[in-house]
Amino acid sequence: MKPTILIYDSGMGGLTIYDEIRKKIPNAYYIYCFDNAYFPYSEKSESELVARAEHIVQKIIKKHPLDLVVVACNTASTVVLPTLRKKFDIEVVGTVPAIKPAAQISQTKTIGLLATKGTVNRRYVQELIDSYAKECVVEKIGSTTLVELAEQKMQTNTVDSEKLQEIIATWQSNPKLDTVILGCTHFPVVKKELQQLLPQVKNFIDSGKAIANRVEFLLKTKKIAEKSSFDNIAYCTKVTKNIKDQENIMIKNGLKRLDFI
Repeated sequence: MKPTILIYDSGMGGLTIYDEIRKKIPNAYYIYCFDNAYFPYSEKSESELVARAEHIVQKIIKKHPLDLVVVACNTASTVVLPTLRKKFDIEVVGTVPAIKPAAQISQTKTIGLLATKGTVNRRYVQELIDSYAKECVVEKIGSTTLVELAEQKMQTNTVDSEKLQEIIATWQSNPKLDTVILGCTHFPVVKKELQQLLPQVKNFIDSGKAIANRVEFLLKTKKIAEKSSFDNIAYCTKVTKNIKDQENIMIKNGLKRLDFI
């Protein structure tokens, strides 16, 4: 029986996580929800993030029996997981910055955390650094603009190089920086551009593969809910002038249509 997996984010960055999971588990029903009414999550309060998480899962679960939810957003994952796990009797997987593997792989012990402002300022992230990277110098950049640049690239295939360079300018003059954590699911979208601007960085690390492995592990031991078959589908929470372009992106990613919830 095929499991049903919900993956949600505020925008389309979570598609980077969806891609990794789908490679690992092709035989599943996929639902992708982007909460564009509240994009970007990096500017929202903790209470707003929790309320949106509950709202989205509740809405989707009324339409489809879910086996697993992936919170494909680092900012939301730092606050919403306990509430979702308590309220819903389904597996919930979060997305957190890959601090431990970055600390292990860095030769210079100087790593960069590139994330949203909401993520870099969370106590949870500092606890990860204290636990797994206390021997490293961790340089942090928190940027909402980079989320918007990545979202723009997904829709137009172009990146504002000047804005991107402004965001990471302080790192360009740091020769010791050899590893960068892409601590937002949007950021793998601009990895190529970051590599060009930061040639001294040997490793760009994101959480996609680790999340896919975790999802696969959890589903192996889970009893899958009975359900009628349906096509992979995407949902948004706000209809905008870009809705057709957004639907085309979803279709290119194997999601048959885009609906509104």
